[in-house]
Amino acid sequence: MDSPTEQVANSATDPVLGSILADRYRVDGLIGRGGMAAVYRADDLALGRRVAVKVFTASTEGIDDADRRRSETALLASLTHPALVTLYDAAKDPASRREFLVMELVDGEDLRRVLERGPIPLRDAARVLADLAEGLHVIHSRGIVHRDVKPANVLLAPAHLPTRRWNAKLADFGIARLLDESRLTATGRIIGTPGYLSPEQVRGEAVGSSADVYALGLLLLEAVTGVQPYPGPALESASARLVRDPDIPSELPADWRDLLAAMTARDPAERPTALDVALATESLATDGSGETAAGTALFTSPATDEGDTRILPATAVVAAETAAPTAPAASPASVDDATAATRILTGVAPAAPSAGAEADHRTDGRRLPRRVVITLSAALVLIGAIVIVPVAVGAFANAGAPAEPAPSEAPMPSVGGDLGTHLDQLEEAVSP
Repeated sequence: MDSPTEQVANSATDPVLGSILADRYRVDGLIGRGGMAAVYRADDLALGRRVAVKVFTASTEGIDDADRRRSETALLASLTHPALVTLYDAAKDPASRREFLVMELVDGEDLRRVLERGPIPLRDAARVLADLAEGLHVIHSRGIVHRDVKPANVLLAPAHLPTRRWNAKLADFGIARLLDESRLTATGRIIGTPGYLSPEQVRGEAVGSSADVYALGLLLLEAVTGVQPYPGPALESASARLVRDPDIPSELPADWRDLLAAMTARDPAERPTALDVALATESLATDGSGETAAGTALFTSPATDEGDTRILPATAVVAAETAAPTAPAASPASVDDATAATRILTGVAPAAPSAGAEADHRTDGRRLPRRVVITLSAALVLIGAIVIVPVAVGAFANAGAPAEPAPSEAPMPSVGGDLGTHLDQLEEAVSP
């Protein structure tokens, strides 16, 4: 992004800055410049909105035919999708004779600038890949091949959710159709960027949608490693993929390595479709979860009430099991309070109820009130202490003395109300 000072300095040598294209688009800033075109910020004076205007160089020709331009523009503008930069207009400025496109202005960086600072986390890369693969699936379903998938053509709009950083948008799709591929290839120009060309593009063969999948694979590999798979001069970079596959680090999770290898297969027939890639991103391991490069197995934890299933590495499961081996398991909510009281007195956990018993328990309206059961449990513990402690003390005091007949038990204290009734019932149930 140019500063105001740079924009003023450029306006002296760039006639497009400050001009009004086609009496409608007032250009006021330079976004970026490439070999085929320069992209500017502009105001749409007719609709009162900010737009991006891509003005092609004088040596680039192809959209002189007004009827074909309108037809192709209508087709590309109909491909509305969150992962595609919307095309608004394509025209030719009568004054400068420059052809230009008018597109949605995305407030954010492109992926190329982000990768200049280093690789991005797997979680972010998976979401960017999902966006781009879905966008490519949309344009491929309409018979359009992008031909120039690269980081500079991926715009990253800031996301409004705390769970993701960006919403990725693919720009410049369909330009080959607008500029007329036959004219471009007739002049010996290869449509695409050398570092991301597919092998069939390098060989000058017919190009289909699988070429975009290949380029997307190289883009993804660069995003997660921070290294361009085929660096160097244009000729060296383009020809290298004809003799070797890109290097995929073994440190990446196995599912990432498998997907990258499939996307960058030298044979177009062996590559997945963009739809296949988009679906595959839903199960990619991110941030250490899932299968790792070392082949850690996956375990699925029990589903929560919302149906959420969590994936944990086996090492995490083993660590959890060995952290506190003697800790008692928490009693499930389906175990009733009377059973809990029995466990308190006896120290023995009852057998888990069957599924049918659990269902019956949850629908049984005759359960004791929790407050009564808690009071009952406390009373039973107190009574047990009254009975057990004197017996233990007496046994200790009379150790070694001749055995005497056991004295008759003292009568149980009288307790009134519902609690007394439950105590009497319990005494009758346990009496021999």
